[in-house]
Parts: sequence; C-alpha cells; structure tokens
Amino acid sequence: MLAIRPSVCRACRKAQIRPARAFATASGPIQQPPRDNYVKLVEVGPRDGLQNEKKTIPLATKIELIERLAKTGVSTIEGGSFVSPKWVPQMANSSEILEHLLTRKVSSPAQTSYSFLAPNIKGLQNAQALLAKYPGAFASQLQPSADASTPAVEVAVFAAATESFSKKNLNCDIATSLDRFREVIRESKAAGLRVRAYVSVVLGCPFEGYDVDPHKVAEISTELLESGADEVSLGDTTGMGTAPRTKELLNCMRAAGIRNEDIAMHFHDTYGQALVNTAVSLEHGIRTFDSSVGGLGGCPYSPGATGNVATENMIYFIESLGMDTGIDLDAMSDIGAWITGELSKANDSTVGKAVLGARSREAATAYAQADTETDNGTLGSSQASKARAPQSPVILSAPPQLAERAPPRRSKLQCSAFDDTAPTCQPPPATYIAAPRIVSINPPAHALPNRPPSDPTRIVF
Repeated sequence: MLAIRPSVCRACRKAQIRPARAFATASGPIQQPPRDNYVKLVEVGPRDGLQNEKKTIPLATKIELIERLAKTGVSTIEGGSFVSPKWVPQMANSSEILEHLLTRKVSSPAQTSYSFLAPNIKGLQNAQALLAKYPGAFASQLQPSADASTPAVEVAVFAAATESFSKKNLNCDIATSLDRFREVIRESKAAGLRVRAYVSVVLGCPFEGYDVDPHKVAEISTELLESGADEVSLGDTTGMGTAPRTKELLNCMRAAGIRNEDIAMHFHDTYGQALVNTAVSLEHGIRTFDSSVGGLGGCPYSPGATGNVATENMIYFIESLGMDTGIDLDAMSDIGAWITGELSKANDSTVGKAVLGARSREAATAYAQADTETDNGTLGSSQASKARAPQSPVILSAPPQLAERAPPRRSKLQCSAFDDTAPTCQPPPATYIAAPRIVSINPPAHALPNRPPSDPTRIVF
C-alpha cells in the first residue's frame, strides 16, 4: 500500500513540521462576515454550466444570466474563461463579458466578485490586458472598494487529481500543470487579484474509477495554496462521491494542515448524492460550496456525468437547516426556469420546479376564489368597478383586485413554497413579472424538529 501511495503522507508530514497556517490569506474585497450559520454559494452556471453546450449561446443571453444572478444576492459568479476558442468555443466571448462588467453598473444587493478561468499565462495576460484598460473599474486585493456597484475580479486555475484526467483535460501531467499554475498564481497575486484553484475528479475519475487517492488530493491542494491560491475548490466532477469517501477526503485535508476556510466543495448530482455530501461537508465545518442555477453543467471528458448540484436545491437545503445563504430562492427559481428554456434543456432543479409549481397552484386557487367572489356578488358594484380599474404593473394579467392587495417584493431569500398560510395571489409563470406576495424563508415546523419556527437559534454542525 505504501508503495502505491508515496504521497501519503508527504502532505501530512509537511503539516507537522510547518506552522499550522502557511498558506495565502483567503482574503478578498468582498469577504463575508465570519459567522457559523452563513454558507457561501459560488454560482458557476455562466462558466461551468454553459461551457459544454453545443448550441452557440448569444452573448446577450450570457450577460442577462449574469446580471439576473447578481440581483439574487449571490456574492461570487463565474463569468467566463480565457481559454483558446479552439478548445472551448462557448467561452470565446469571455473578454466581452468581462468588459461589460467593467463598463456597466450591474445591479446587486452587495458587491459581487466575478471569477474568470485562466489555465495558463497566455490566458492571464489576455485578462490583464483588458483590466489594464479600466484600472479604476474593479476592486482587487490591492485596491478594495466598498461600492456595491464596483465588481471584484478573481482568477481561477484548474488542476486534476488523477494523471489520466489531467492528460485528457489539460494535455499534460499533474506536475507540469502545477508548474504552469505557479506562474499564473504568482502574476495574479502581484496584480492584486484573488486566485481560486480547482482540483477536479477528487472523488472519482472517469478513467481511473472510484479509487482516487485522497492523500494525493491533499498534496495537490497544499501545493496550490502554498503557491499563493486563496482557496481550493474540490470537485466531484463525475458525481461518484459518497458520504464516507467525502468524510475521508476532508479528514485528509485536515491532516495536511489545510483549514476549512480555504476549502470549497463542488458536487455533481449524477448519482443523487450531492446534498448528502453537502451535509457531510457542513458537519465537517465547510462553509463554501459551488452550485449551478437549474443544475446546468457537465464534463466533456466525463461521459454520463450530469450537471452541477442546482443552486436552488442548495439554497432550500441549507436554509432548512437554519443556516443563511443570503440568496433570493424565488428569484433564483425564475432564473433556472428561464435559462433552461433558453437552452431548450430540462430544468434539473427539483426545488426550482417545486417553487414554480407552488406559485402556479396558488395563483390558480386565487383566480378561482376571485371569480367565485365576483359571481356571488360579494363585491359591490362600486367595489368591483374599482377593483377592475387599472393598477400599477405588479402583474401582467392577474385580476386587478388581487394586485391591489399585493405587498412589495422583499429582498433576501424568500420562497412562497414555505408558506403554510392561505393561498396567495401569485400569477402563473407565463404572466409573472414580480411576485406580489412572498413570505420569509422560515421553513415549516416539520423541517426543523424540536424548536419552534420562530426561534432564531441557528443550527450549527
């Protein structure tokens, strides 16, 4: 066993002879306050979710997707990839996306960070050339900004946990890829850019199977962090991960001296284990996860691997535990339905579909109730005429008397699917503009056993 796992414990032994924390400080211009019940979701849909789509996606659609996501409260969004269009044609207009973000004020509740993949020094130079044209238009670690309308820009690199996948995906072995990334990381940090490193196939490889050495993953992660990366995202690219193996991997990371704050988990839901593995990671202390709206994504070098875990599913799951993502679930569900429709794909978010279904049922009930009231003469003639008078455009075609009762839409994460009260006046999706009645994300009592729904006590693993 030792003969085939020489890295066992090279990372662990290094941890024993160095200070407990010798990595780059995981700081950036938009770090969230450190609190145990806050969970950060990194939205990877615009890059990881779209990069393998065969149909060319219009630039306007990509920009609209990013802008709509920013309004939901997501703090970090993958914007694109500075790779050769020969290898990833879908990312050919990433420079135009970055320029749009630098020159237009994208509305968001708080400052948003946009991450762009730079797999080699050439990709980084292309990104830096564009950033140099707009020196004051973005926030960095050297030039932070408190202005919510000023975007922060990050650089990402992408390693692999197995030699076979590295050669197939990066056209080089692991050692060569790490040498390349050291230069990219060094130059990025010199420019004040935060760096996010990915390690793919950490829980299963399409070429080498389930037996991916967790000690090797820890060693690669250590190399990336010691090279200057601020964070390492561990990707279950094939979706093969299980709860015991996720726990084993995180234990190896801890033994190697890697802090939970420096780790993000990136799960695919190929075998339906993404939320189970998320629960294991939360219990271990991980508080950053990658996800994709509508469950978009896949991997061209991993046949059969389905998309990333859906952002909507992650929000619902995490909030049901009494934790906070700061993201508007209702708005995210709308985006998932819209973008999957634009791509002519099925919406893989079960939660997103449930939210939209609940809204439609409530709208249908409200319509029927309004018709019954009118037919029974419960509204006086003057009231009926007043109710039918034009109102403010909250709803496109819902009965005006319902729109009259609608409170304004609230921000933060809210979802009518959690409402245990009487049916609301939500219109059907085809006519929906802005939800007229949204309730807070307090989950129903059965989701939080042994404590009343109003108890603000958080659940911390």
